[in-house]
Amino acid sequence: MFPKNNLLSRGGRTIALAGLLAGALALTACSGAEQKGGDAGPGNIPGSSVKVSIEPNGDNVNPAVPVKVHATGGTLTEVAVSNTAKEKKVAGELSPDRTTWTSTEPLGYASTYAVLAHATDGSGKTAEQQGKISTLAPKQQAQPNLIPAPSAVASSGVGVGQPIVFSFNQPVQDKAAVEKQLSVVSQPAQEGGWYWIDDKNVHYRPKEYWQAGTTLTVSAKVYGLDFGNGVYGASDRTETYKVHDSWVAKADGGTEQMQIFHNGQNVKTMDISMGKDATPTHLGPHVISDKHENYTMDSCTYGVCKGQPGYYRSNERWSQRISNDGEFVHENPASVGQQGSTNVSHGCINLNGENAKWFYQNLGLGDVVEVTNSGGPQLPLWDLYGDWSLSWDKWQAGSALK
Repeated sequence: MFPKNNLLSRGGRTIALAGLLAGALALTACSGAEQKGGDAGPGNIPGSSVKVSIEPNGDNVNPAVPVKVHATGGTLTEVAVSNTAKEKKVAGELSPDRTTWTSTEPLGYASTYAVLAHATDGSGKTAEQQGKISTLAPKQQAQPNLIPAPSAVASSGVGVGQPIVFSFNQPVQDKAAVEKQLSVVSQPAQEGGWYWIDDKNVHYRPKEYWQAGTTLTVSAKVYGLDFGNGVYGASDRTETYKVHDSWVAKADGGTEQMQIFHNGQNVKTMDISMGKDATPTHLGPHVISDKHENYTMDSCTYGVCKGQPGYYRSNERWSQRISNDGEFVHENPASVGQQGSTNVSHGCINLNGENAKWFYQNLGLGDVVEVTNSGGPQLPLWDLYGDWSLSWDKWQAGSALK
């Protein structure tokens, strides 16, 4: 009998345990596969015609490859696959015709497993097969970290400009092999693609901003995958994101005003002050990546430190980051007199207190701030979310599969 088992969580991977054999025998590791028939094993009947095979069987096995035990000329009666160090059995299930047992959870890296299988033929004669599997030991394992962290946006969702980022903690040499195992499925369906920012970070964005209300299912099936140079995927990962209402702010350095569009409708216009000539705000679409009701802004975080020209350190309210080199949308009481007429900031978009609070309360992670007529250069691709600075053709060229 092959009873069903409960769900078990292993390294963030939930697997249905099925087909573990009742009364499985204690396992003895051996150096290779051994077929026993006739009088070769206890309880075996001489002249059994059933043959049992085990795949894979041997050393340096990829742990993501399922273990298969197959009976020819009969059916399986017992199968047990166990980690010899932890004495923990591997879950598996039997085929309806009872000729094949397949593991339903992955093996671990750098581990040894003993396999014991019993089978019987049509006349009731039995055979036994033993095997040993040793899995490969990676030099390094790469975790598929996700940005934004799913837990950070579980309740709020993300904005229409939000790229999805896999940030691996080890360099990826074989980018094409890894990219083939990554996916973003949007509902409703929208065209999108991957772009490798560097050898650890790959971004996914749609051709146009996401549609409000979209559900995104993001997956990395990389456990056991060879990244190159001795690095292997540490785990698989699947997460779901929800795209909230569309919020797009259009900040114009020519008019010194910012219009706010909610689901395509202009709902508010604010006076602003952007970056002065010496420190102009970057042009192009920006994406909000972080927000703080109170935040200490320090130019030393991007290389301009105390004693250097242009250094500043100040506490600002209602702050939302729009680039990694110090650009925020925030309240600045000191520039209220210039808001609506003159650009005087270090690159941020300054608002008065009432407007800054409203902006903070209504916009959030993944929402878009489009900057025009600032006198500054285009927001660089590498500057956290400079993804929208590229045309769709150039974005597609950043895929490892092109």
